[in-house]
Amino acid sequence: MRRPFPLFKPTLLHRKRAPAVGSKAETCKIVSWNLLRKTGATVHDVVALMEAEQPDILLMQEATEEINVLPDIMGGYYARSPLPGRIHGVACWSRTPFARPPRACTIPSGPLVKRHVQILECGEFSLANVHLSHGQVLNRRQLRRIAALLHAPCAILGDFNLVGPTMVPGFQDVGPKAPTHKMVDILPIRLDRCLVKGMNCVEARVLPVFASDHRPIAVRLVPQISANFSVAS
Repeated sequence: MRRPFPLFKPTLLHRKRAPAVGSKAETCKIVSWNLLRKTGATVHDVVALMEAEQPDILLMQEATEEINVLPDIMGGYYARSPLPGRIHGVACWSRTPFARPPRACTIPSGPLVKRHVQILECGEFSLANVHLSHGQVLNRRQLRRIAALLHAPCAILGDFNLVGPTMVPGFQDVGPKAPTHKMVDILPIRLDRCLVKGMNCVEARVLPVFASDHRPIAVRLVPQISANFSVAS
């Protein structure tokens, strides 16, 4: 049962002022989660995840209009890009201002669902928030298109709907290797990924299951130009 919204003004997360992402002492913690549109995670579930994980940036897929209240609850900066003709789309939240407003860029799409990617400029690096098609040829075409939109240092995160190697030249798959979804509730599979170019990953985890049919993933990234970390295996 969904919990009612509180009638009082919720307390914002207590956070220390963040140094510039990419310094030798600092990494950027990014969480990505497919919310499973109307029947999955509610905004309260998203808030619970944020309070537990304290991300610098949260990327969401299948986010509905309900999630638009997130900055009213948690503060920060937020943007959502609904897919054409759909009730859901990709959305992002950051505790610090974006370098420029996130933008939606069209990518190759199938005949039924028109897709786009959400591009975030985050100071020293850029991010692509993706929810790719299920076709294993089409989603690799989409990834190559997205890669062409980005300049290193950069990362691509989200629901790839992809099995096997991504085959994107110049990018490394540094996300957690554990399954993030169960196909037809039986077969564990890794659909949620993180690709990087010109960045290092110093931590990658699959987070506990709740509310959605996808498990969130969390990574800590830092641009290579600003730190000397080795890529996580």
